[in-house]
Amino acid sequence: MTAPTALGTGEARTRLHELTVIDVRTPGEYAGGHLPGALNVPLDQIRRALPDIRRAADRGDILVVCASGARSESACRVLAENGIETATLSGGTGAWAADGHDLHRPQSAGGATWGMERQVRFTAGTVVLLGLLLGLLVHPAFQLLSAGIAAGLVFSALTNTCGMAAVLAKLPHNRPRAADLDATLARLGNR
Repeated sequence: MTAPTALGTGEARTRLHELTVIDVRTPGEYAGGHLPGALNVPLDQIRRALPDIRRAADRGDILVVCASGARSESACRVLAENGIETATLSGGTGAWAADGHDLHRPQSAGGATWGMERQVRFTAGTVVLLGLLLGLLVHPAFQLLSAGIAAGLVFSALTNTCGMAAVLAKLPHNRPRAADLDATLARLGNR
């Protein structure tokens, strides 16, 4: 299977009014800032959204976005396997913001939200520090926690996947409420 079509931030911005933008990040990341008009369908819910995405694709082009482009490429592959052609945003919302384009932050987001990358860095750092401290104060075997995180980070870099992000995405603040996802799917199907 070929890689999905990638749009640069400039082209995406120029065409934003004609695209249906699907943000596949977690609801917490989406609330922290997303492309104007983007609809949040988390990656783990993409199969549930297939009928609505198919209807939207029948009416126009779909742009799939995430923080860096890795999750949106995964979503594009799933959609392509189901006969839905899409494009991904090169570099994701990180590149969008770095190029000076505005991210929409809803007023009702309530408090600061952390992106998935920040959540992973915080969790990995905490576990490494905990492993080192417990290894010094309790038993040296606790240092295996730190070694496990280090191995996971190396594996993550080599495979461009992140098991810790997959686990963190299951936390309540990163999960869509059923009503939110249903409303998003209704909007997506009616676009």
